[in-house]
Amino acid sequence: MTKIHATNRTPRRNNNAVTNDSGARAVRLTAGLLVAAVCLAMCGCMVGPDFHVPAAPAATGYTATALPAETVSTPAAGGAAQHFMLGADIPAQWWQMFHNPELDHLIRQALKDNPTLAAAQATLIQAQENLRARSGSVYYPSVDASFTGTRQQASGAAFGQPNAGTFVFSLLSATVGVSYALDVFGGGRRELEGLRSQVDYQRFQLEGTYLTLASNIVAAAVKDASLRAQLKATREIITLQERQLALVERQFQLGGASRTDTLAQQAQLAQSRTGLPPLEKELAQTRNLLAVYTGKLPSEAALPVFDLKKLNLPGELPLSLPSSLVRQRPDIRASEELLHAAGAQVGVATANLYPQITLNGSMGSQATSLQDLFAPGTFIWSLGAGLTQPLFHGGELTAKRRAAIAALDQAGAQYRETLLQAFQNVADVLQAIESDAAALKAQAEAERSARDSLELTQRQFALGAVNYLLLLNAERQHQQALLSLVQAQAARVADSAALFQALGGGWWNRKTESADGNGSTR
Repeated sequence: MTKIHATNRTPRRNNNAVTNDSGARAVRLTAGLLVAAVCLAMCGCMVGPDFHVPAAPAATGYTATALPAETVSTPAAGGAAQHFMLGADIPAQWWQMFHNPELDHLIRQALKDNPTLAAAQATLIQAQENLRARSGSVYYPSVDASFTGTRQQASGAAFGQPNAGTFVFSLLSATVGVSYALDVFGGGRRELEGLRSQVDYQRFQLEGTYLTLASNIVAAAVKDASLRAQLKATREIITLQERQLALVERQFQLGGASRTDTLAQQAQLAQSRTGLPPLEKELAQTRNLLAVYTGKLPSEAALPVFDLKKLNLPGELPLSLPSSLVRQRPDIRASEELLHAAGAQVGVATANLYPQITLNGSMGSQATSLQDLFAPGTFIWSLGAGLTQPLFHGGELTAKRRAAIAALDQAGAQYRETLLQAFQNVADVLQAIESDAAALKAQAEAERSARDSLELTQRQFALGAVNYLLLLNAERQHQQALLSLVQAQAARVADSAALFQALGGGWWNRKTESADGNGSTR
């Protein structure tokens, strides 16, 4: 009879399967903790004040007294009436309303090559990238891979075996670590809120630079045309005085005038000639400034010649409603974003008073040789969490919060100051436009009267009916009236451009190529 012996066999343990199962559990646990942490952070509260856009002033007008529907007119160059179009929108390329192709070309060139505008654009990009950089650390965990390798000699005594001698071995480690700071109280999100406000602040600073550049070019072009007109008028006066001097010298030779009259006319002519160099100097400096605006060296710029008669005065002037001004002026919008950023910093300082929680985990492989790395039995992992509750910092954190609140109050006061100055700016320009029209009318009448008086006095002097003193006085009056007329004509054009600048320049109507649709790309 054959005996059958039962053998009690114990299944051999599969270390590879155990290792893989442990690793899978660690991966699932790590992923679950991270998902829970992100949800907790996103659903957490946000301490600090929530920003609300300041309400627009309840004003119904810009000036203390109501403006007329249109300015006065006069039958002279640049003397047409201008109509205020309340509530009308401003075109993005507002300078085209002067219907001067040379001016339009010059501004377009400057918008491409001006270094100040390029610097503002770069500053905006810098703020956008800073926001992107910080967004990654707030919304997402940081994941880093590391590899270390060491070659070392150890003693058996370190392991409780003093007689084992020493042995040399290598230790290689490859791990992937994950770390995430929970934004439970919203400090990180408030920081991002502040960075977004900084981006918007730089965007409105860019719009302000854009508007200022275009306005400065228009003002310089008007000044260029005005100086040329004054030079032309001065040269015409000099030509007339040279003819008058020839007449006086002839009369002196014939005994009809005294030597004193001749010297007086020579002095008057010399005095008129002294007015040319300052005008020529100012014209040259104005053109140098225009060259710099366009991003060119004064010696390299091919600038057009501006004629005051070809800078057409806009007949209709769009006038935004006071309630719309706060959304149109780049300086007001920039100040608003600084106010927003200051409020966000209060939230950051408040969140720093509360506990800070961080989660971290890692997994990888550790072996004594490169070929054994990631082999069964080499898997390692770790999970950890940390909580830091500020207890005592010598009053630093609470002082920083009070400082942030004071900075918020300061930003609020600066916003109100910017708002007041903006409304003052618009009121000043509107009253200047109204006064310019009246001044041009008065100057045109004064120039006509002075011209008629001079022509009559010249005829009477040629016939010997008046003395030379009356002639000199008539010449001086006409010279001053003619130069003042040119300046009054230029002032109307310049102040019309200043109104477009004061109202914000129509940047919100400009078509953009930017992906965000915020008008940051020309």
